[in-house]
Amino acid sequence: MWTTLATQAAAMHPGGWHDGDAPAFWPVFPITFGLFWLAVLGTAFYLIRRRMNDGAAAARAAADPMTKARSVLAERYARGDIDEDEYHARMAALRNSD
Repeated sequence: MWTTLATQAAAMHPGGWHDGDAPAFWPVFPITFGLFWLAVLGTAFYLIRRRMNDGAAAARAAADPMTKARSVLAERYARGDIDEDEYHARMAALRNSD
């Protein structure tokens, strides 16, 4: 009698997944979750490195007086303070002083 009831109970409730098998796509969710966090960390690392490199390049450019002189000369030419001939003459003088 008890074995009959146990057999009937097992037949009524086969398992946690209704038919006894787990779905075949279950690995997709943890893999996707892991890839998402790898992408987040990779993006953060990339942005931090880029910011550090930009700061270092700006510091190198600020430390070089010739780069600053060329930059000021280009700004003055862009604003119209000096004409093209004077710009080229001063750039040639800067190149010769290197």
